[in-house]
Amino acid sequence: MSKPPANGESQGSSTRPYLIRALHDWCTDNGFTPYVAVFVDRGVQVPLEYVKNSEIVLNIGFEATSGLRLGNDTIEFKARFGGVAREIVVPIDHVVAIYARENGQGMAFPAPHADGGEQQPMPIEPRTDASRGLRLASSDDVPNASATGPRLLTGEPGAAGEPAPPEPPATPGGGRPSLKRVK
Repeated sequence: MSKPPANGESQGSSTRPYLIRALHDWCTDNGFTPYVAVFVDRGVQVPLEYVKNSEIVLNIGFEATSGLRLGNDTIEFKARFGGVAREIVVPIDHVVAIYARENGQGMAFPAPHADGGEQQPMPIEPRTDASRGLRLASSDDVPNASATGPRLLTGEPGAAGEPAPPEPPATPGGGRPSLKRVK
């Protein structure tokens, strides 16, 4: 049982780990491949050669991981990158999205700031261009956008026949969903 916040407000614990587990279960139950987009800094243990623009996308499906643990504080597992087994540790607050590779459906979360706080969340909307991925839209792009809470991802289907090893985000023009920050 966790203690209530010191300021007297009864906020409870973060919903992020529960939503991540729920969407992981949904992906698994429906035969989809769960991917997480992760903000990478010194607190994240991932293969740095796969990090691009301080982000990495990881396949957290049971077929791609060993010893997967979706905890309240961290996501931990072992996975192969280029044939080499690596230990992966991702703090929950560094997960910026979880989505199904095959159709892009999922949820995005605020990214952490360098000072330990969180950035304002941004709505996710499907792309209409040829890259067929997802993009993070600024709140100016979406009428009546709320500045709090996670956002649902909806996307166009990607190529479902692709192999599922953990890889960096797809480049524009590829068939897989990807996330792009628009400032």
